[in-house]
Amino acid sequence: MPRFRMTVEYDGGPYVGWQRQENGPSVQGAIEAAVLSLTGETVSVRGAGRTDSGVHAMGQVIHADLSKDWSPYKLQNALNAHLRLAGERVSILDVEAVPEFFDARFSALRRHYLYRIVSRRAPLALDAGKAWWVPKGLDHEVMHTAAQRLVGRHDFSTFRSAHCQANSPVRTLDRLDVTRNGELIEIRATAQSFLHNQIRSFAGTLKLAGEGKWTPDDVEAALQARDRKACGPVAPPDGLYFMQVDYPDVIIDRRRQVSDTDDDADLS
Repeated sequence: MPRFRMTVEYDGGPYVGWQRQENGPSVQGAIEAAVLSLTGETVSVRGAGRTDSGVHAMGQVIHADLSKDWSPYKLQNALNAHLRLAGERVSILDVEAVPEFFDARFSALRRHYLYRIVSRRAPLALDAGKAWWVPKGLDHEVMHTAAQRLVGRHDFSTFRSAHCQANSPVRTLDRLDVTRNGELIEIRATAQSFLHNQIRSFAGTLKLAGEGKWTPDDVEAALQARDRKACGPVAPPDGLYFMQVDYPDVIIDRRRQVSDTDDDADLS
């Protein structure tokens, strides 16, 4: 069956999260419903990562197997039309035909996330639901210094949810940078994979450092404690965005070979 990779953008506010659940609408469910409406096929789409209720995405990557060898351009437009008609806050940004060995989740090398904080006295109007409003002043340079204590391979038991289902709390954090542009503070994180609530736990802890309540040494001590009770408050989901997924070049090369040689598939 032809396999298609899709890049997806969504507003996480109306959904219980990425994963299909019985207690409310999900992003996965919205896409699967659009596929069913378009093709009559009941499919299960796989995402590169799960996001919680209220978490947004600018570059979630999924794959789906369909019986028809669609033109990616036509498939993208048709799915977006069905999503729009259903009133979903989901958009398919890109569709590509990929080899059957491509897996949105297991082929991923790195995942990139962004957490947005708006630090100002006035409440949010345009960014309500899209950033964490912190009315106090924050020192982003101290936050960045503290964040570097978390980079590397560590046991992140302190910074994962008690409900995390990962077999191990050990992860390698490639990047955790804090920058500021006016009122906006951005925390950017990169790793092959993350634990449940890990980035929101980072954000809440780094906020304490930005307020001057914690020092970088305190953040490192929390990490070394390997105890969830040592974590700062978990930041709200509003400010978290799934930005991008990196894949091996060999997958890109194989995909290009299929696209360039299979003229009958209309993969332009």
